[in-house]
Amino acid sequence: MQDPFYSKEKRPKRAGGMLAADAWLDSSLYEFWQALGRWYTRYQDFMSRFTVRGVKRFFVEVLSDAFTFGAIGAVIMLAFALPAFSIIDRGAFNKAEDYSVVFLDRFGNEIGRRGIRSDDSVALDQMPDYLIKATLATEDRRFYDHFGIDIVGTLRALASNAQGDNSTQGGSSLTQQLAKNLFLSSERTFERKIIEAYLAIWLEWHYSKDQILKLYFDRAYMGGGNFGVTAAAEYYFGKRVQDINLAEAAMLAGMFKAPTRYAPHVDLAAARGRANLVLTNLVAAGFLTEGQVTAARRHPASPVDRTADVDSPNYFLDYAFEEAKLKIEETGSPGNNFVVRTTIDTTLQKYAEEAVTSVVREQGEQYRVSQAAMVVTDTQGAIRAMVGGMDYGKSQFNRAIVSTRQPGSAYKVFVYSEAFEQLGLKPSDPITDRPVCIGDWCPQNYGRNYKGTVSLQSAFAQSLNTVPVTLSIKTGRDTIAALSHRMGLRADYPVTRSLALGVASVSVIDMTSSYAVFANHGYKTPAFGITRITTLTGDPVYETDPDAPRERVLSEQTVAYMNQMMYAVTQSGTGTRARVEGVPTLGKSGTTSSYRDAWFCGLTGNYVAAVWFGNDDYRPTNNLTGGSLPAIAWQKFMAYAHTNIEIQPVFGVDFVPQQTIVADANAEVPAEETIERPPNLTPAAARKLLDLAGRLDAAIQDLAPPADQASVPMQTTGL
Repeated sequence: MQDPFYSKEKRPKRAGGMLAADAWLDSSLYEFWQALGRWYTRYQDFMSRFTVRGVKRFFVEVLSDAFTFGAIGAVIMLAFALPAFSIIDRGAFNKAEDYSVVFLDRFGNEIGRRGIRSDDSVALDQMPDYLIKATLATEDRRFYDHFGIDIVGTLRALASNAQGDNSTQGGSSLTQQLAKNLFLSSERTFERKIIEAYLAIWLEWHYSKDQILKLYFDRAYMGGGNFGVTAAAEYYFGKRVQDINLAEAAMLAGMFKAPTRYAPHVDLAAARGRANLVLTNLVAAGFLTEGQVTAARRHPASPVDRTADVDSPNYFLDYAFEEAKLKIEETGSPGNNFVVRTTIDTTLQKYAEEAVTSVVREQGEQYRVSQAAMVVTDTQGAIRAMVGGMDYGKSQFNRAIVSTRQPGSAYKVFVYSEAFEQLGLKPSDPITDRPVCIGDWCPQNYGRNYKGTVSLQSAFAQSLNTVPVTLSIKTGRDTIAALSHRMGLRADYPVTRSLALGVASVSVIDMTSSYAVFANHGYKTPAFGITRITTLTGDPVYETDPDAPRERVLSEQTVAYMNQMMYAVTQSGTGTRARVEGVPTLGKSGTTSSYRDAWFCGLTGNYVAAVWFGNDDYRPTNNLTGGSLPAIAWQKFMAYAHTNIEIQPVFGVDFVPQQTIVADANAEVPAEETIERPPNLTPAAARKLLDLAGRLDAAIQDLAPPADQASVPMQTTGL
């Protein structure tokens, strides 16, 4: 049947319509392009009026680019300004510390104080004129001339830094320093400096110069827990700020930029040297003459003796202060003056500090290691000693609490514990040490060889890498991470295929808490440093409950197995340098990739301790392993700590201590014999002799290191 749409009658009409549409489209496009061309011609004619040629063109181009980049810079600066606007909108300064706390050791003796010591009751016009001039001459000579940012001073500081000058002069104006004190943290970033500049300008708009200077004198940190010059004058010189002399004013003014470095109770020589520089600045600024400062140069300030404060366990006190504030806030106790009873043992604290610092001092240069940290608890979690770094006066950063580093093979206790819990294995069970891969990742043992069939205990003692990786495949890595958190690790970390070899972020205190589970029969044992808080009048605020129920984390069978294996580490494995004769010593060494971190974590029947060695900037050490310096420091402490005390057994370890009094790690004397120290041998000299004996033993062991020193890192994994 013929389609009517294709009839001969309609075919000419359809063809004519299509031709008309095509013609309309062509003509429309032609007219559009013609109109566009005419518009562009008119635009060119208009713009030609602004055409600049010759020398004028160069200046126009420069101005054009300047406006362009200026607009981009304005957008960027606005982006940086938004956080400053947000801080200002909150309408509140950084809260000054409300609490004043007196700390006692476990026996009730005062060991230090923390909290605010400040006094803003002295008006600016009552402060000595030479204190004000000394501060301005050193910190900001153009304070009364600039708008909040000292452009000249900033350029001078930049030039000084470019020349490699390591002096403490900076480019921040006094107003910028106040802005940081009032609104910001102490982190040093480019973004923070820009925010600081905005806040400084805001302060200049809203406060007079004298008001800013008064706020600066009242809120600046002056070291020793003191805020403001009034509190500092009382603390350092035992005087009202109105009564200090020129030499004392110069010493105070010298502390603003670096209070911990130039505090006289930390380094009196440095404080006096800095004060002398301040006197020179006073003369250079034209505020005083050389004759007027001569007496102050000849008779420098003599501060009140604060030696006891320097000898305090400052890293622990900082930690305990933060803990105390949390507990006080939780209880909602009124007032701001408290007495805190802590768990610290000052004798053990001195042992820990001496053990760590002596090892770094004697062998740190050889191994290119500069920092160390240690936390010691009893078997119930009470902190007996804490070392957060080599020198609190130089750095208050607490590496035992704040810093998180990879534990290397010290993490393997979680892998083996989970395997015992989940798979029903025991230390004597055989396992094959052979190549194992997860994807394209194939860990290797130290020496790049394999032992074949070994027992789990032997694999753990030799710190073989393939065995825990094999176990992690069987148990699952998520369950291992979950167990580590139940045992005491608080920092979150990604669960990766290399987790079994210790690629996680942990703190020293958390590793101590985790290992304390093995000392406490499998119960969760978090480290704690406070037992009681009262007001100054004795009203109770907080008290620990020694009978509080504890969560069981590991079965007793798993604890017994793990203790047996950690005991084997110190007897014939990678931790032989930690062995203390007459004491059941258990532990595990750990070393991370490129030798950046070295650990030894372990326990006895009396104490649990974790030791870390490394560098703050993550710089690799010189082949430092956990079985060397960390184990030596751990052994030194334990040898001291177990002198003349009852040696407690360790659950699961078949160890019968002899009836001996342990003098050190290398010598013992029968208990029935009387030990008499020669009258001319002081305790310090005795300790030096013990150290010498320990170093001699370590040197002998260095000549014949364990053949299976498997804590050396391979590839990118921690061992």
